[in-house]
Amino acid sequence: MYKETNMTERTIILGIFILLKLVIQYLAIDAGYELHRDEYLHLDLGKHLAWGYSSVPPVTAWISYLILHLGNSVLFIKFFPALFGVLTMVIVWKTIEELKGNLFALILGSTCVIFSVLLRINTLYQPNSLEILLWTVLFFTIIKFINSENNKWLYFASLTFAVGFLNKYNITFLILGLLPALLLTRHRKVFFNKHLYLSLIAALIIIAPNLIWQYQNDFPVFHHLKTLSETQLANVNRFDFFKEQLLFPIGGLFVLILAFISFVKYAPFKKYQIFFWSYIFTIAIFTIFKAKGYYAFGLYPILLAFGSVYLEMLLAKGWLRHVRFLAVLIPIVIILPIFNIFLPVLSPDKIIENTAKFKQIGLLRWEDGKDHAVPQDFADMLGWSELANIVDIAFDSIVDKENTIIHCDNYGQAGAINYYSKQNYTQAVSMNADYINWYPLDKMEIKNVILVKESTDLDINREREMPLFEEITLVGQINNKYAREKGTKVYLLKGSKQSINEILKEEIQERKTIANN
Repeated sequence: MYKETNMTERTIILGIFILLKLVIQYLAIDAGYELHRDEYLHLDLGKHLAWGYSSVPPVTAWISYLILHLGNSVLFIKFFPALFGVLTMVIVWKTIEELKGNLFALILGSTCVIFSVLLRINTLYQPNSLEILLWTVLFFTIIKFINSENNKWLYFASLTFAVGFLNKYNITFLILGLLPALLLTRHRKVFFNKHLYLSLIAALIIIAPNLIWQYQNDFPVFHHLKTLSETQLANVNRFDFFKEQLLFPIGGLFVLILAFISFVKYAPFKKYQIFFWSYIFTIAIFTIFKAKGYYAFGLYPILLAFGSVYLEMLLAKGWLRHVRFLAVLIPIVIILPIFNIFLPVLSPDKIIENTAKFKQIGLLRWEDGKDHAVPQDFADMLGWSELANIVDIAFDSIVDKENTIIHCDNYGQAGAINYYSKQNYTQAVSMNADYINWYPLDKMEIKNVILVKESTDLDINREREMPLFEEITLVGQINNKYAREKGTKVYLLKGSKQSINEILKEEIQERKTIANN
């Protein structure tokens, strides 16, 4: 059914999978949706390069800087997560080759990777796509070291960890899971290899600038984790965490199960039991800390490689060879009916027509623990250009535009305004996330403020700001009924009576003091 192929033929087949992956990613978003709120923040990081940020490490900012210089279009914003998804598939392909898998295993593994939750993750410009890629690369370097005992793979592993750390601190939990896994297996002898420690020193040198930045800024990562725990992880259910682990491979779940079996039943894979134990320990750590389900998704691509090779061996003889194509079809057949549920390919109105399907698998549940009309991630992709248009209307009515600041309640509002607004006078800022460090208080004397307030703000008459300005006007609000920001209002505050610069400086200092404590 799958005859042996030469390297050229394999390369052509891999190229077809790469093209398929890219095409699907660009077709996976309905034109009615905009960028996700997190994407706007990540793009703005590229305008303020540093060795660290309160929200993420610096790698995302470096990529954003490149995107900005490529034109900042949606095409390139979506290209990089799609690229990282493609590279994840390529590493799985190379892993299967390293495990002595042939064409069937290569096709099955690639199919499982493409038709997995990566379809959704790779549509969003967030650190998650690169994180999953780097976890997969790290596992691949471990396999190469096990097979060759060549110390260069220790350095590649440490380099991968360093880049992963500078992309998202989450990779630290993977290392915490790997350490006891090493101790439980024969690979514990690596602790007597001096090159392990030399490679770790090299990794430390690479991440040192970020650690120094964290120290100089009173470790904002801990404040970020605390806020995350109080606002988002507080509503995370550990049972839901385990359910979400089954979502990653979706139709390839049988391949994942076979991977775990292979570490016990398949003699050539017993030397790789470190991957079984690292999975157990990492999942345990995430469970203890009540992590979100997707935090652990980087564990799965490499396991799909093991499962694919093992299944190829099981179906190697007799009539079983003739059912191999069914195994390849299973991930596709299973995901097709839910393709328009996991991905934003349906308009909000169409989602309402299919509420039962979305609710049944918990996609309508938001971080507040309640069910809403559309999935939270989809609601976070609506209403942003409408907000920017209202801000532009406010700007057009101001004479002294150069003395005007846009002050928002949250980072999504600020980032979206910066992306969609047509005005060129100032960047929107907020006391939320990294924007708190970007107020241009030393560059202008603020006379007017365009104030963006969430719908939960009940001070409709702006009694707090009335003593500070000569005139306050409600310019408009977001009316998109499906947007998470529905009801967000834009006010124009003109003619300051007091020094707004000093007031903002005091508030910024107060918030930073509270955060540091």
